[in-house]
Amino acid sequence: MGQGIRLALQATLGIVIVVLAYFLYVSITEPYQAIERQKEMTKLTRERMSKVRTGLIYYERSTNRYPLTLDSLIQYVTSDSMLVADADSLFGAGFIADSMVYSPRSGKPFEYGVNDTAKVRIYMLKDPDTKDQIGSITSDITMLNAASWE
Repeated sequence: MGQGIRLALQATLGIVIVVLAYFLYVSITEPYQAIERQKEMTKLTRERMSKVRTGLIYYERSTNRYPLTLDSLIQYVTSDSMLVADADSLFGAGFIADSMVYSPRSGKPFEYGVNDTAKVRIYMLKDPDTKDQIGSITSDITMLNAASWE
């Protein structure tokens, strides 16, 4: 075998090794990055649901009932002077009330229902994309403000 053919074969094999190493690296890191993005989105969704829960608690303390719709909650949060003044400490810096009722995962509004017919007033707030929820629609006092992930 000639020296030139040998060098060409070695160079070709070196390039093949580098290309295969790249594909191996991508095949290992891409699923990990997807899982990390999914974890971050779950964290953001749960944080937003917790902000809605905070608003619902303040609404209930102020009016002695839960709002019938999430739009009513947004109106309350944007018009209550105490909540507006303390919005950064209660809901976090950069809080935007209009987006608080939408899942950051898909942009769909959270599912919300109120059971105010029983002695125990309770609500359920559910993420439309996962099984995460806060509260329950049944009149179980132990589920009041309880998140499924806590």
